[in-house]
Amino acid sequence: MELDYKGLEDAHLAPTYQKFPVTIVRGLGAKVWDDKGKEYVDCVAGYGAALVGHCNPRVVEAIKKQCEKLIACHGSYYNDVRAEYVERLAKVLPKGLTRVYLCNSGAEAVEAAIKIAWKATGRRIIISMMRGYHGKTLGALTLTWGQKYREPFEPLPNFVRFVPYGNIDKLREAMRDDVAAVIVEPIQGEGGIIIPPSNYLVQVREECTKRGILLIIDEVQTGFGRTGKLWACEHWNIKPDIMCMAKGIAGGLPMGATAAREELMTKLKTGEHTTTFGGNPLTCAAAIATLDAILNDGLLENCKLTGKYMLNRLNEFKEKFKAVRDVRGMGLMQAIELRTDIKDPLLTLINEGVLAAYSGRTIIRFLPPLCLTKEEVDVIINALERVLSNVKL
Repeated sequence: MELDYKGLEDAHLAPTYQKFPVTIVRGLGAKVWDDKGKEYVDCVAGYGAALVGHCNPRVVEAIKKQCEKLIACHGSYYNDVRAEYVERLAKVLPKGLTRVYLCNSGAEAVEAAIKIAWKATGRRIIISMMRGYHGKTLGALTLTWGQKYREPFEPLPNFVRFVPYGNIDKLREAMRDDVAAVIVEPIQGEGGIIIPPSNYLVQVREECTKRGILLIIDEVQTGFGRTGKLWACEHWNIKPDIMCMAKGIAGGLPMGATAAREELMTKLKTGEHTTTFGGNPLTCAAAIATLDAILNDGLLENCKLTGKYMLNRLNEFKEKFKAVRDVRGMGLMQAIELRTDIKDPLLTLINEGVLAAYSGRTIIRFLPPLCLTKEEVDVIINALERVLSNVKL
């Protein structure tokens, strides 16, 4: 008897996700298949978690080997795989970030960053950006701008001060003596793939340095090659004091990390911030394999070339369809903004064999694996063209 997967999930899971009418059962590279055997080009990829492709051979092999050796090892014991991973990660982090805290998600990585900033400075206010997104746990939610996430849980803690993203004058006004840190995404993901003005992040770094305020860069969505460089902050040649990572860090397994300068991270004392599953051997083995795939399998170069090709193809729609307001992106982190609600176009795109994410009511977001091919881009573009031709203003 065929199981009703949709019915089972709807009956038993917390109703906290916007569900789409697809039951995904298999994936390989940039493609997934549903329970009926239909194929899709996946531009959601677990919201960027399947960064190196679904069932990447390196990651699969690493998981197989490690799960037969050791799966759980609490951080109070040393572990060979964890040691190898943090040593490998430290070598590719932005200069100066030599200490790492391992956890399970991007929100947890942000929570750690908050504590580090508070301990290191003795101050409590953190400046965050309008339209910024940093997670939904209580501390991370406090730093997240979206009112639809905040309002159900207000009053929230009052340690945040919001400023407009890209406006350096407003940031300067907010930088008072009570500020511990500024947190910023190099490119706003949930906010709609918003790329900052060309010199903005450089100015943010300068102002933080000048005033003794820490700079936290949230690379949860942009990190590990998503924008064509290993870290998005490299596009502007800026170095954070603290950096948050997650999403594709372990090839799809749940993992996050917070990196900081030595003198900042060591402000945390024994027992002040721990997690049972952080840095477990299985995720660390997958993370090593993921890093190998990114650095050794041409994924960064493919991200640049295929990303450029895709962005050029998307830009053609600005002239062709009045419904298209804007196209923007960097690497394989892209968006098309419509002049109308995207609900129906997004659902129609699924019927056409393409899975895409959303940002608000008018923006379709694309976060495909870095192994996406030009042929798969053509499938996306052809499907999107058919969808847009039926959008009425």
